[in-house]
Amino acid sequence: MRDYCIRTATPEDLDGARAVMLDTVYRDFGTGYVPRWHGDIIDPAAAYLGSARHTLLVAVDPVEADVVATAALDSRGPAYPPNPRHVAERFPSGRTAQLRRVYVRPEHRRRGLARRLVEELTAFAEADGGYRAVYLHTDPSVPGAEGFWRSLGKVVHDEREEPGGGQGIMHFEIPMGK
Repeated sequence: MRDYCIRTATPEDLDGARAVMLDTVYRDFGTGYVPRWHGDIIDPAAAYLGSARHTLLVAVDPVEADVVATAALDSRGPAYPPNPRHVAERFPSGRTAQLRRVYVRPEHRRRGLARRLVEELTAFAEADGGYRAVYLHTDPSVPGAEGFWRSLGKVVHDEREEPGGGQGIMHFEIPMGK
């Protein structure tokens, strides 16, 4: 079993992190790069490295020394719209740590990387002292996403249950102190 190095991203890691993220949105999501959703992917330094309350973690393969997984956190709560109003009100910006870009290359999945990354992010949120909740949303059509997030958190809203199915997104709260 490989002993992956999980660490805060450095400027030298950003090209590898960006590649993991872009590959994921094209391969797993099928959307490709959409500027209004993915601006942080193009400029992760501005999104995650410029604020003490934000972070970008990477997992590095010890054999190849490549970035093989990412996970980020910022202080922006979900916006209304496109998210449901009650979700945006429950998770306000500034007091909400939003998990983003928890992506693992397919050949490195099922090794506990995503879980370890999320544990590090929740510890970061707890240490900050200003966050009151950890939130994320996911597309349950991505294989494994729904089961993984259900194993870590609580569903606070499933848009598939709305008339018309909303955006089909699931909204989760991840416990702090877990």
